Amino acid sequence: MSTTSDSIVIIPTYNERENIEKIIRAVFGLEKTFHILIVEDGSPDGTADIVKQLQTEFPDRLFMLQRKGKLGLGTAYIAGFKWALAHDYEYIFEMDADFSHNPDDLPRLYKACAEEGGDVAIGSRYVSGVNVVNWPMSRVLMSYFASKYVRMITQVPIHDTTAGFKCYRREVLETIDLDQIRFKGYAFQIEMKFTAYKCGFNIKEVPVIFINRELGTSKMNSSIFGEAVFGVIRLKLNSLFHNYPQKKYETVAH
Repeated sequence: MSTTSDSIVIIPTYNERENIEKIIRAVFGLEKTFHILIVEDGSPDGTADIVKQLQTEFPDRLFMLQRKGKLGLGTAYIAGFKWALAHDYEYIFEMDADFSHNPDDLPRLYKACAEEGGDVAIGSRYVSGVNVVNWPMSRVLMSYFASKYVRMITQVPIHDTTAGFKCYRREVLETIDLDQIRFKGYAFQIEMKFTAYKCGFNIKEVPVIFINRELGTSKMNSSIFGEAVFGVIRLKLNSLFHNYPQKKYETVAH
């Protein structure tokens, strides 16, 4: 099997020792070849040691950026995006380490961009009903209505505005000024979609089933949620005085 790939999956980690080996092997077990970049935020539980051990088994496919301490989801992805662009990947993915995003859906997101004309593909929980498993009802409602709220304020035609399972075509991340992305927590996901939309990129939603993590602890808390609620209003207001760089090339569906 070829170890070269046009696609890299960025997985930020903080204390994911229970999941990390399983998720890496699941991605590498897919028929399509994907590379993985782990962005490791100084986990005290030894997550990085497990990745280093696996790098000896997958030297051409598994890469790691180690950072000093927990610097936020948004900055982890920005660091990962810059690394992926510097290493000439054409399709750049965001995915969680905890199996809430099913690795089997990666080829579907890839296809939406590589063959179906999407510039950004979103693994969407809400494009065909509510596809969430094992979440408490309060969190389902919070997430669902947060997405509705974001859509109402921003006017972005996306059902799952807070989704973190995504594929970007390279041009999207080259066009967006990554240093201008302000949010660090879950609002980062909203800001990236909003900015891609404002730059004229085609965003496709691919229905997925989101399964709540079984191992490890969730990083969601009320301050992250608050950032999303108030940040969206700021995002919309700022956009009224901002010129967004526009997509240069027409995407052609194969």
